[in-house]
Amino acid sequence: MSVSAQTKAKVQLPMKADGSLRLGIVADTHSAPHEQGLRHLAAQKPDFILHGGDIGDLAVLDQLATIAPVHAVRGNIDVRAAHLPDVLVLELTHAGRTELTLLLTHIAIAGPRIRADAAKLARAAHASVILCGHSHVPFIGQERGLSIFNPGSIGPRRFHLPILFGVMELSPTEVKLRHYDCETGAEWRP
Repeated sequence: MSVSAQTKAKVQLPMKADGSLRLGIVADTHSAPHEQGLRHLAAQKPDFILHGGDIGDLAVLDQLATIAPVHAVRGNIDVRAAHLPDVLVLELTHAGRTELTLLLTHIAIAGPRIRADAAKLARAAHASVILCGHSHVPFIGQERGLSIFNPGSIGPRRFHLPILFGVMELSPTEVKLRHYDCETGAEWRP
């Protein structure tokens, strides 16, 4: 899909009074989020959950909403999700100011590189972090002055890939991105 044909939306997410925020980040549920993964995600106590597309059955969003408010984008399999945007700009706000802008989209990397169209969207939105899904491959990187995070898949196992979700922790002084194993709940590192 061309950049001009994509639907875009923007939301503001309020940070806590102390300037902190915890985001649960999931992608590629394919109608079947990992049951233990959902429990481990809930244990992280996210303030919001972001879904990077390939939701499948939209009831998955209702499941996630029992944990925290959900914001999602449409993935390439989400043909019945016309109400969801392809691109979501998230402005994280504190004391009336935008502290950090995130771009959530389904496809943003090709191998280990940020796709040019995703970088262009991020720059236009003044976003410094891109969150995505699609590949099922967990990834944290930096390129072209942008940070990129793919939480991996919290859905059915694909090939030999781990089943994971991500957490983004923000404080007034730092941003931490982590992957968590759906089966054990432990922090996952390659």
